[in-house]
Amino acid sequence: MAGYGALSDVYEWLMPEGKLTPAGSVATFNDLVEQLPPQARVLDCACGTGQLAVGLAALGLDVVATDASAGMVRRTQQLAEQHGVPLPTLRARWDELPDRLDESSPFDLIFCVGNSLAHAEGASARSDALTAMSRLLGRDGRLVVTSRTWELVRARGSRLDVADRLVRRQSRDAVVVYNWQIEQRWDEEHHLEIAVAQVASDGSVLTHCERLSCWPFRQEELVSQLQAVGLAVESNTFDPGAENYTVIAIKAGVPTAV
Repeated sequence: MAGYGALSDVYEWLMPEGKLTPAGSVATFNDLVEQLPPQARVLDCACGTGQLAVGLAALGLDVVATDASAGMVRRTQQLAEQHGVPLPTLRARWDELPDRLDESSPFDLIFCVGNSLAHAEGASARSDALTAMSRLLGRDGRLVVTSRTWELVRARGSRLDVADRLVRRQSRDAVVVYNWQIEQRWDEEHHLEIAVAQVASDGSVLTHCERLSCWPFRQEELVSQLQAVGLAVESNTFDPGAENYTVIAIKAGVPTAV
């Protein structure tokens, strides 16, 4: 499940421009973050390169950042040091978190974003991951999950997506290629191979490539699994025609939208 070894050093070429800075990443969730009390405890349990976690820590929140990828944890540590913010980091799978973190100090807000949940190895592992997150939430705490619209991904079938323009990051250009391998059944292991081909000023090309495993899920399955672990859906931006959606679930209370 770890993955993101070869891609951790070039992950910014896969990110939208608005989320390339800590402030930009936090801005995506401003409405939610502004509701938090001062020094609220926040867990980013798929922290990636750390932009969101570092941005939250810069606001004075008590943040912990975790990821199953050693490369992503390393990059998060480096970014925290660059910005001079305290940010404990931990390499751990979701199911390991309750044993690695102190459940007696629950979190007010947990982020599991960046389409990460599909890397849990099937429905059972996804349920284990959500159970772990629910255990770490305090009463009235919220979990934020973002996901690809896998209904759309599967409808398009296996394919090779080559970006129609160069992506510029850190004064370097790159071409990004996605190779989707879609299986017949939802519960089968799918694969996504990503290549980031960096073009140097002398015309030479350096390619970072990694084959990732995914276990897609329907939107209604995610909602059902959240409810099964004791979380009530508070908001859900799912649109069958949109590429991504966000679900916010709360540890207690009645859902206001599904």
